[in-house]
Amino acid sequence: MPISPEVRERARGFLPAGARIRYIFPASWNESSFFVVVVTDSAVTVLVNRLWSRNRPKGVWRVFPRQVRIGPVDTHLIPTFHLGGSTFEVDDEYVSVVNACDAELDGAAALPQDPLPDL
Repeated sequence: MPISPEVRERARGFLPAGARIRYIFPASWNESSFFVVVVTDSAVTVLVNRLWSRNRPKGVWRVFPRQVRIGPVDTHLIPTFHLGGSTFEVDDEYVSVVNACDAELDGAAALPQDPLPDL
């Protein structure tokens, strides 16, 4: 399920003025700690949600420079990734978002070659 506009607006309130959200996705630490990971042009901000809430950010947990890699995502059983010394779980539908965040760091080298370059 995509992140709702309401959650995006709440998350925007914890970002520096003028920051543009490039990627946003929910993650969890355990059964009761929920986070929203927000990727902008300059930072990866992890927001902590209110207790037992998946969509009510209450503050900033950590801020990382944009150059930090979020993945790779271990998709063995429950998709997980490591960030800031912690292991987070993410729903299957957001694995591609995490991969896109990391691929963006590689620039054009991460993109597949054009199969029809002459068109």
